[in-house]
Amino acid sequence: MKSEKGYKALGRDIIDEAAIINALAGKRTDSTVVREILEKARSLKGLDYEDIVPLAGISDPGLLGELFETATYIKERIYGKRLVIFAPLYVSNLCKNDCLYCAFRTGNKEVKRRALTQDEIARETEILVNQGHKRVLLVAGESYPNEGFQYILNAIKTIYSVKDGPGEIRRVNANVAPLTVEEFIQLKGTGIGTYQLFQETYHRETYGKMHKGGKKRDYDWRITGIHRAMTAGIDDVGIGVLFGLADWRFEILALMQHIHHLEKEFGVGPHTISLPRLEPASGSAIATQPPYPVSDVDFRKIVAILRLAVPYTGIIMSTRETPDMRRESFALGVSQISAGSRTNPGGYETEEDFHSEQFSLGDHRSLDEVIRDVASLGYIPSFCTGCYRLGRTGRDFMDLAKPGEIKAHCDPNALSTFQEYLIDYAPEGTRRMGEKAIQMILDNMDETTGQRSSAMITSVKAGKRDVYC
Repeated sequence: MKSEKGYKALGRDIIDEAAIINALAGKRTDSTVVREILEKARSLKGLDYEDIVPLAGISDPGLLGELFETATYIKERIYGKRLVIFAPLYVSNLCKNDCLYCAFRTGNKEVKRRALTQDEIARETEILVNQGHKRVLLVAGESYPNEGFQYILNAIKTIYSVKDGPGEIRRVNANVAPLTVEEFIQLKGTGIGTYQLFQETYHRETYGKMHKGGKKRDYDWRITGIHRAMTAGIDDVGIGVLFGLADWRFEILALMQHIHHLEKEFGVGPHTISLPRLEPASGSAIATQPPYPVSDVDFRKIVAILRLAVPYTGIIMSTRETPDMRRESFALGVSQISAGSRTNPGGYETEEDFHSEQFSLGDHRSLDEVIRDVASLGYIPSFCTGCYRLGRTGRDFMDLAKPGEIKAHCDPNALSTFQEYLIDYAPEGTRRMGEKAIQMILDNMDETTGQRSSAMITSVKAGKRDVYC
């Protein structure tokens, strides 16, 4: 097992900035080359590193339309019409880091600091459960109360313990500070799903400028956090970039280098990629005026390019973005969305306490409003957590995903969990709309999958819960 020094040495080998700069400085390609890359992407086997630059350079409206059309084709072939729904659960905004773009940074005196007690965490969980949520992403600033890391372990146990009628949280994902291998083993022991860690920016010089204090200043320790998590046996990991800190084209190429490094070492890459853009944050001038602003057109390109490049990896879109941008992203490749989010500890109960938020939201709608919108667009909101209980994680998940077999499980599971939501939590108007959406999907399924889905839905209507295959 590597020492801390060993992991820091590994960190210096993951990103080859010179190769990225050379690639970005290369000759721009014509429409023929772009179309060849798009045709290659339709094979659903992903793209090579050198394919990314021509796609990133697309400016012609016609070619841009072809890029988006290809992304839609790939998204629907692999994920169909399902969209996984989750909510973040912020348990603490205590932090020892000084990240210039974040309201939680230690130097920000405007934010109200708070670490929820276990009883308060249970109350926040209860509120989410009674909205209909089945998945949460636990988020904490990178400092903990007196019990240290045990606070996080206790919080996960608390979340899983909450039961209210038919409601419960069936999957807790975690976004916390990078840990040692030994700590990651403890985290895995709590039964988490995905461990999520964003590099924020892969550009080393920019990283140094943005992180002025705390352990997070150490670029190499952070970038190898995912390696330590996978070494500890956490099969599903999530990575991401905070777009706006550096040139988005650089970030995508570096992201691909990181993915390829993980695939080479562990045989599988990340389970999810998150694509947050900088949003205004209390006490942060950087967040209000990003060094490298990403336009809406370029942001859509980022989603589409990543869907082509890593077709079997989930892409997450948070409530940082507006409802309109989120709607547009569904067809381009996004497969998971947060809904009804609060980004401050205790935010689900207090609702109006915005002085402890991590960043400003672009989508303030409730879970039910998002559900209605998603269903009206022909998508199926999914609360499924079946893969994790059946061991379909890491390589096992990809072994089913790459030949296209995972969809035979995901579609029925999406429908059965959506039916649960409609019966247990939805207002009458949402229930009617949702049941029409379910029937429309059933009518377009192949016979085998349709029969399986119908049987599972019948079980849910008969009173059974947590039906999955």
